[in-house]
Amino acid sequence: MVPLGRLPLGRLNARLRSARTWIALGVLAPVGMVAISGLMLADLRRDAWDRAEQTSRNLLQVLERDIARNFEIYDLSLQAAAENIGAPGLAQADPRVRQLILFDRAATARDMGVMLVIDAQGDVIADLGAVPPRVGNYADREYFKIHQARDGLGLQVGSPIISRLTGERMLPFSRRINRPDGGFGGVVLGTVKLTYFENLFREIDLGPGGAINLYLADGTRIMRYPYTEADIGANIAQASTFRRFVRDRQGSFIGTSARDGIERFYAFTRIGTLPLILNVALSTWDVEAAWFAKALIIGGITLVLCGLTIALSLLFGRELRRREAAQEALAALSRTDALTGLPNRRRFEEAFAEATETARRDGRPLSLLIVDADHFKRYNDRYGHPVGDEILKALARRLAASVHRPQDLVSRIGGEEFALLLPDTDVAGAGRIADRVHAEVAGLTVPSAGIGAGAVTVSIGLACTGPGGGYGGAAADLYRLADGALYAAKEGGRNQTRLAAAPAPTPQRGPLQLVGRA
Repeated sequence: MVPLGRLPLGRLNARLRSARTWIALGVLAPVGMVAISGLMLADLRRDAWDRAEQTSRNLLQVLERDIARNFEIYDLSLQAAAENIGAPGLAQADPRVRQLILFDRAATARDMGVMLVIDAQGDVIADLGAVPPRVGNYADREYFKIHQARDGLGLQVGSPIISRLTGERMLPFSRRINRPDGGFGGVVLGTVKLTYFENLFREIDLGPGGAINLYLADGTRIMRYPYTEADIGANIAQASTFRRFVRDRQGSFIGTSARDGIERFYAFTRIGTLPLILNVALSTWDVEAAWFAKALIIGGITLVLCGLTIALSLLFGRELRRREAAQEALAALSRTDALTGLPNRRRFEEAFAEATETARRDGRPLSLLIVDADHFKRYNDRYGHPVGDEILKALARRLAASVHRPQDLVSRIGGEEFALLLPDTDVAGAGRIADRVHAEVAGLTVPSAGIGAGAVTVSIGLACTGPGGGYGGAAADLYRLADGALYAAKEGGRNQTRLAAAPAPTPQRGPLQLVGRA
């Protein structure tokens, strides 16, 4: 009895020796490598986006604080000027003294443009940059008209303008001056040079496709970096990206630029309470560029290694298949008679053992014919061994033609002796096969040696076990009985079939019985 533990190990060993197993492993291993590489690259891509998002938020925070702080300082200067303009005796003071009272030192910062006090008629009555003030009327400016029409607006930030005094692009911010009775008394105007934003943004490298934008709440672009003159003052209020800026006030998202159609990652925020929106935009290609380069290298190496692995696995599998085929061929050769091509004695013994065990287990009949060429030595002596070989090959073909079932086995078991193993065949059926053998052999000819039909004959010994077999003993004795019947056929005159009778329990029963031709 086979131990239970051996069967799985045996199957495992057989599978490990199988070419299909190694080919499957050779394909699955690279697939696993590709999957792991894909997960790793996906993780690297997430890291790249996490870094980009964090970088954008940090930059946005730094820029927002810088702009908000400077505007707060400038606004304080405007408020001071608006309050001090109504101080008693200020109108009679020396122009230089009046300038010092109205404008503090913060207003002289490097990026500050002009700061003016404008009366109710639009004329300049105080100028931070000149004493006496430069002459000009600003009643036509938008910021003047807004404050003139409405009170209580607080700090008003307008669209970019070109200064009439310096010719530079500037961003105006202004506050209303009220008379003691609450009426309109003029405007305090301050401007910030757009170069302030340009210089501030220039310090930041966002990659070839990156951009920083500053907008008014109405969609007017104040500054864009990289700087292009045509961008300043453009209005993008209808762009889907800007609508998102207004709706969410702060956040981040991926969108396509209305300006150049480039897909970017936008981080944006509203600057304090000011009507200003700031965004930092990174090109999605720039975000993934470094990752993509790594992905190409890692992916390329992985694909090459996987390709080599698959190729080597296929080669190894092919070699295993060749070895299996060679082993099968050798196994077939080891069970095949080289001269006749019939199964040899080794194959017969294996099949005989299996057939006898099946017959015993199932209680089915099993018949065996032992066939021997009559006077074969005479042919060898008279015609030579080549002719003898031709007779054996022709005899093998005739015997093979005598059976038609797949389970029937015709084999050469030595010299001129052959065996026909007939599973599930009783005595009557075996007798018919024996008659067919005699009929087939009767037509055997060897024209090259002048051997005609009927010259070659065979003697047959027949034995059968199981129901209707005439012998109820062990199937392992079947061969001995059939061989004994063959010798009886030889002694009885050859060219005939003898049936082996069961061993007699008493001396009165004869050992042999003739069946078929005499």
